[in-house]
Amino acid sequence: MPFIPHTDEDVSEMLGLIGAPSIEALFDEIPAALRIASLDAVPAALNELEVMQLMQARAHQDGRPLCFIGAGAYEHHIPAAVWSTISRGEFYSAYTPYQAEASQGTLQSIYEYQSMMASLTGMEVCNASLYDGATALAEAVLMAVRANRKSSSARILLPANVHPHYRAVALTTAGNQGVKFELLPYERGQGHTARETLDAFAGQDITALVIQQPNFFGVFEDVDALTDFAHAQGALVIAVVNPTSLALLKPPGAWGAKGANIVIGDGQPLGCPLSSGGPYFGFMSTRMEHVRQMPGRLVGRTVDLDGRPGFTLTLQAREQHIRRAKATSNICTNQGLLMLAGTLYMALLGAEGLERVAALSMQRTEQLARVLTGIPGVRRLFGRAGFHEIVLGLERPAAPVLADLSRRGIEGGLDLADYYPELGPALLVCATETKTPADIDSYGRALGEVLHAARAA
Repeated sequence: MPFIPHTDEDVSEMLGLIGAPSIEALFDEIPAALRIASLDAVPAALNELEVMQLMQARAHQDGRPLCFIGAGAYEHHIPAAVWSTISRGEFYSAYTPYQAEASQGTLQSIYEYQSMMASLTGMEVCNASLYDGATALAEAVLMAVRANRKSSSARILLPANVHPHYRAVALTTAGNQGVKFELLPYERGQGHTARETLDAFAGQDITALVIQQPNFFGVFEDVDALTDFAHAQGALVIAVVNPTSLALLKPPGAWGAKGANIVIGDGQPLGCPLSSGGPYFGFMSTRMEHVRQMPGRLVGRTVDLDGRPGFTLTLQAREQHIRRAKATSNICTNQGLLMLAGTLYMALLGAEGLERVAALSMQRTEQLARVLTGIPGVRRLFGRAGFHEIVLGLERPAAPVLADLSRRGIEGGLDLADYYPELGPALLVCATETKTPADIDSYGRALGEVLHAARAA
C-alpha cells in the first residue's frame, strides 16, 4: 500500500482493545528458540522520501528502451483509467470471496468479463480466467481428453509453430498425465501448418488438434481447413488466439463448419503492462456441451426471491469444492485483478477501439518489415500474411546483434536460435500501435549500423 495511516496512538488503541501489551506479544506463541534477535542482513529503515528515491534509482537502471520483442507479451497503450481504477483499495487488495454472493460487485465484474470474452471468441461460455496463456493450453488439453468421449487415445496433435513456452508447459503438465503429444511440422517457406500434413492421421483416433491463430511466427493459418479436417476425424479443436487479433479476424467459434471447441489464450494484451513477464491472466471459452469439463469458475446472472437481478457462482468444479479425483483442475486462482484490468480495457475501447488497435498494429508491422528488409543482410523468412509479428533472417547470429541494439536503447526482438535452430540466424520482431514511424526508422538506422559495423570488423 502506498500509505499506511496508523499512528502510534491508533496502534496502542487497537492493542488495548484486543488485550495485547505490544505488537511483539502477538507472536508469543512462536517458541523463543525459533526467533532471532536481529536481522543483520536487512538494511536500515528508510523514510518515505528515501524509499521513493531508492526505487526510482532501481527503475532507472532498466532504462526506457524501444521494445520490438512481442513473442506472447505485447506493449499496447493502456488508458490511464484502467489502472487508476483497479489500484483502488477495494479492488487492489481484495481476495477471492468465499461467501461469494455477498460480493455482488466482484461477481458482476467477472460476469461482464465472461460475456465480453465469449463474444470476442465467438463461443457460448467463458470461465472466470486462468493463471496465464501457457497453463490455459495445458488445461485445455486435459479438458479435451475428458470431453472427447469418442476418443480413447489421449493423442494431441501439436503444431511446431505453437508458442514454444505453451508447448513446454502443456507437455510438462499434461504429458505426465497420460497425454501423448505428436508434433506437426510447419511449411519452411511459409511458416504455417499445411492442411496436407494432417493426411497421415486420417482415420486414426485423435483426441484434439491445437491451432494457434496467428501462430508463433505471426503467420495466419488456414483455420477453416484444419478445423474441418479435425472434426471429420472425430477430434476436438483447441484454438490458441491473441485477443487483440480477434477484433479483425474470424472468431474461433466460426472456424470451419462447426467452429473450435475450446478457445484459450493470454489476456495480457488487454490492459496488462509487460511488467517483466507478469503477472498476466489466461482465458478460456467453450461451447455449452463441454461446460462441465471446463476448469475454473463460472459466474451466472439470476434473480433473487423478490425478482431482483443478482449474480452467483454457478459452476466451480475445483478441488476446493469437490472430491479431488473429480476436480477439473487444481489451479485455484482466476487472476481476478488482471481480469478486471482486461474488462475495463475492453469496456473503455469498445469494439471499434479494439479494431483500431489491431489494424494500426498490423500497419506498423508492415512498415517495420519494409524498413528492416531494406537493410543489406536482412530478409523476411515467411511470405505468408500475418498479424503484428514477422520473422527476419539475418546474415550473422542474432544474439550479438540484439546485444549491440540493446546498448543503443533498442530491444530488437527475440532470438529464435534456441527454439527453431533450423531457421538459421533468425529474429522474431513485433510492432504495435505504440510504435511510431520515427521509432521504426530509429530501429532501422540502428540495425543497419550494427550490421555494417560487424561486416567491416
